[in-house]
Amino acid sequence: MIRCSWANDNQLLSTYHDTEWGIPIYDDCLLFESLTLELFQSGLSWIVILRKRDNFRRAFDYFNIGSISNYNQIDISRLLSDSTIVRNRLKIGNTVNNAQKTIQLQKEYGSFSNYLWSSFRDDSGSFNSILLSKDLLKRGFRSLGHITCNSFMQAVGLINGHSRDCYLFA
Repeated sequence: MIRCSWANDNQLLSTYHDTEWGIPIYDDCLLFESLTLELFQSGLSWIVILRKRDNFRRAFDYFNIGSISNYNQIDISRLLSDSTIVRNRLKIGNTVNNAQKTIQLQKEYGSFSNYLWSSFRDDSGSFNSILLSKDLLKRGFRSLGHITCNSFMQAVGLINGHSRDCYLFA
């Protein structure tokens, strides 16, 4: 079975590729989780984040957007002292901010999923990470440049990122 080349180095990566990556997600909580993990991955290897994913879920209230949007300095201090996750003050603060902005999108579009799946097609009909990044940043989201958005969009199935020879490409 031929996979995308990045998924061949490790069983955890292979399993993630085969069972999750690129499969369309419509659940707001799972979408926010993926967006947040991509934010934390910036500058690191994806395997580092994947190995810590269960710890991230526990530490961030299983990515309950409402809970995270209400985090205060005590919560941020708790996260900064949690050695089982990536402890980066800026990324933690940006996650809280992004949860607050996600709630605003939910109010405007009915769900974060509706916002994502209805908005960011380019002229060719494919989804565009540059447009997504620009719109999110304009709305006050942080640390979501077009490369991070592209990785996110591939992970949640908005963009088909599988290599042409990958058995999941079609």
